[in-house]
Amino acid sequence: MENVIFGTRLTDLLLMNQIKYTVGKDVLATKGLRFANYIIDYLLQFGLGFAIGFVLGIIAEMTGNYGLIEFLFESGTIMDWIFGYIVMLIYYTTFETLTGRSIGKFITNTKVVLHDGSDPTFNEILVRSLCRMIPFNAFSFLGEDGKGWHDSISKTYVVHVEKFKAKKETLEGLEEIGRIGE
Repeated sequence: MENVIFGTRLTDLLLMNQIKYTVGKDVLATKGLRFANYIIDYLLQFGLGFAIGFVLGIIAEMTGNYGLIEFLFESGTIMDWIFGYIVMLIYYTTFETLTGRSIGKFITNTKVVLHDGSDPTFNEILVRSLCRMIPFNAFSFLGEDGKGWHDSISKTYVVHVEKFKAKKETLEGLEEIGRIGE
């Protein structure tokens, strides 16, 4: 038999007392910060691609095998795009999986989180990184909420770290106050 108090099950009452954190608009990164992330990360990806090309050039020179270099640099625009997408996938997936942040996000003090404020898993970050390859993804930020398709599809949010921590600490403090009487 269930314990019922004023038409509400006891387990429901206990669950109501737990404060659950959800990411709100007040902690989201602004469009300006998101644009700064994009520019910084794009420049770093360009530099990473250059570094990879440089290392491949050194290896080709040391081994006398120029096949890969010729293939990469003489294949044309489609191969340039594929190479760029591979660099982008490696860059974002590696950094955001390990730290929840790209270098651009470190500089702008933002990070990627899930709706409940937890860190995304490798799979969620991989989906997020793959969605960046959708043509015209950059234009998805022009909407009112400033949320890109790679955010919406992967169900992730980019938050301002200081605001996020402050709000989360406040809610955790309120939850502690509620436990004092237990």
